Amino acid sequence: MTTHLDIICFPGAPNLPIFVAQEKGLFEQAGVTVNLTTTPSSAFQAENLAAGTFQIAGTAFDNVVAYQEGQGAVKLPQVPDFFAFMGATQVELAFVTQPDIATYADLRGKSLALDALSTGFAFVLYEMLEKNGLTKADYSMVAVGATPQRWDSVKAGTHAGTLTIEPFTSIARNQGFKVLDTSSNMLAAYQGGSFAASRAWAAAHPDALKAYIKGYLAGLDWTLDPANREEATRILLERMPEIKPPVAGAVMNSLLSPRSGLTPRAGMLMDGVDTVLALRSKYGTGAKLTDPARYIDLSYYNQAL
Repeated sequence: MTTHLDIICFPGAPNLPIFVAQEKGLFEQAGVTVNLTTTPSSAFQAENLAAGTFQIAGTAFDNVVAYQEGQGAVKLPQVPDFFAFMGATQVELAFVTQPDIATYADLRGKSLALDALSTGFAFVLYEMLEKNGLTKADYSMVAVGATPQRWDSVKAGTHAGTLTIEPFTSIARNQGFKVLDTSSNMLAAYQGGSFAASRAWAAAHPDALKAYIKGYLAGLDWTLDPANREEATRILLERMPEIKPPVAGAVMNSLLSPRSGLTPRAGMLMDGVDTVLALRSKYGTGAKLTDPARYIDLSYYNQAL
């Protein structure tokens, strides 16, 4: 019997392996059907994952850590039991700014857009700003939502800058906006994207979870095969019409690089996990975090392999 799964991910090019697996029936071959919804914010995603509206989330690994530490963007009605069961991307976060922002010093007195002020990729931006001589008194942060909303706010001139992922980074460059910095310039390794579920749901539906993993990995392997690049680009353009052909090559180059995009075999990068925990320890409100096992269980992934 085929199980239906509703999953929720942030909008972006890293969803390409899911698009591929859907189009080519790879999820069905593994034993599941998958409906993908994109989230307007991390808060919406966490609330609906906890409520069971969605069974799986493609999310920043820091979001998993934050909610397990009681530091999430919203307070959930019950204590969450989220865990990361598979990696997705190292992800290159680009600090996109207005065209007239030439240096970090130009950001003084400006407002910057984030998804949430203390989860996701917020601490990467705080680290960029601190390392370049700015304190929290020098700028203001505003919670705007997922990358499309944040990029729109910068494009409209509402905010001076934000963090983007592909394809929005290449779209911004193509429209004359500046990439002031990138996470790959600053961090040796970073566990950006991951797939998460609740431990209770996973324990009750292990076969469905392992089937999802198998289908995703099949889509990922196909996507990363150089022989499929032309067709993969077509699928991405069809599923994300905001990507225009002139920037498609740059988007694919970033996406297909393990340094800035998809992680081969969707592994969890433990040095990148350490970076996430170190940043949350530094900028979060909790104690020093050192135990990845609080947030990760790879047993389903290993069994699926």
